[in-house]
Amino acid sequence: MNPHDFLDVDRDLSDEERAIRDTVRDYSAAELLPHVADWYDSGTIPDPRGLAKGFGKLGLLGMHLTGYGCAGTSAVSYGLACRELEAVDSGLRSFVSVQGSLAMTAIHRYGTEEQRQEWLPRMATGEALGCFGLTEPDSGSDPGSMRTRARRDGSDWVLDGTKMWITNGSVADCAVVWAATDEGIRGFLVPTSTPGFTANVVHGKLSLRASITSELVLDGVRLPSDALLPGAEGLKAPLSCLSEARYGIVWGVAGAARDCLVSAVEYAKEREQFGRPIAGFQLTQLKIADMLVDVNHAMLTALRIGRLKDEGLAKHAHISFGKLANVRAAQRVAAKARSVHGANGITLEYPVMRHMMNLETVATYEGTEEVHALTLGRAVTGLDAFR
Repeated sequence: MNPHDFLDVDRDLSDEERAIRDTVRDYSAAELLPHVADWYDSGTIPDPRGLAKGFGKLGLLGMHLTGYGCAGTSAVSYGLACRELEAVDSGLRSFVSVQGSLAMTAIHRYGTEEQRQEWLPRMATGEALGCFGLTEPDSGSDPGSMRTRARRDGSDWVLDGTKMWITNGSVADCAVVWAATDEGIRGFLVPTSTPGFTANVVHGKLSLRASITSELVLDGVRLPSDALLPGAEGLKAPLSCLSEARYGIVWGVAGAARDCLVSAVEYAKEREQFGRPIAGFQLTQLKIADMLVDVNHAMLTALRIGRLKDEGLAKHAHISFGKLANVRAAQRVAAKARSVHGANGITLEYPVMRHMMNLETVATYEGTEEVHALTLGRAVTGLDAFR
């Protein structure tokens, strides 16, 4: 039976959804998979603009948005693309997610028509890259405590502060930056060529290495009044964008888990000890069975939340449920798959340790396990335990 999809979850996909799945899967196998181990080993993506343009040709950037050159696909179709990308590497799904679900969504949802026309068509093709500046060195799970400030100076805005762990920050053309003002949290479009804006690449990462991560420094960055995202008022705006990105994670980690399972099954059937393949030993089969259950539960969870999203019924807590459950499942699968591979599992010849390390980042970014657990607790009890 098929370890890729034991419960035949994809049988419930439409013809269009299958076509998108297959297109992204084929592209990933041909253009991404042969290089990703080297990218991970070197700790960077050598040609992020080339990568963006490749994704743009496939229509993956902002694919769930409508107009401005965006594909306008269903939530499930977007999820399937995330699954196939993260089956290669979490950093690649993060690349697409930050561009489309964070930066482009913020502009599409909260920007003016002029801002949309200026940025979205170029971002959809990959000609322009965006990043999303919310997290700070001392402000992760509590974004309301951010120290980045925006003050009025005549008709201009002046921004000062630091953002941390920003994907694509050093290669972006436009940064969506969130700052505290006298009127509350507001969002700004900051062209990265603006004087006073600096992006410093974060080195020494042990996880999500096939991804460019940066620190953003804003030192007296002066912006015209039309840099403000007028529809974004308060924390609800950036958090709504994060919810879009988290939805992609729900699908993405199911892809990472699936890849670990497939690698473990193939390896166990080939690796011989004591005169026979280790796949024939009971303890190995127990690990495989556990992984199989987790992978298929994750795929079912992703599809169900995707269908709810397409019907307009998905709540913030549903996304938290998916991220909490599926990341946990993927981490269990990666750990078991690594043990099946033995010493070989720690090398880049096999994908399992790379996925395992990446999932450590995915578990904490865009909402830690604790934050999502408290979100679920509040949803079913009506009591807020955050403070």
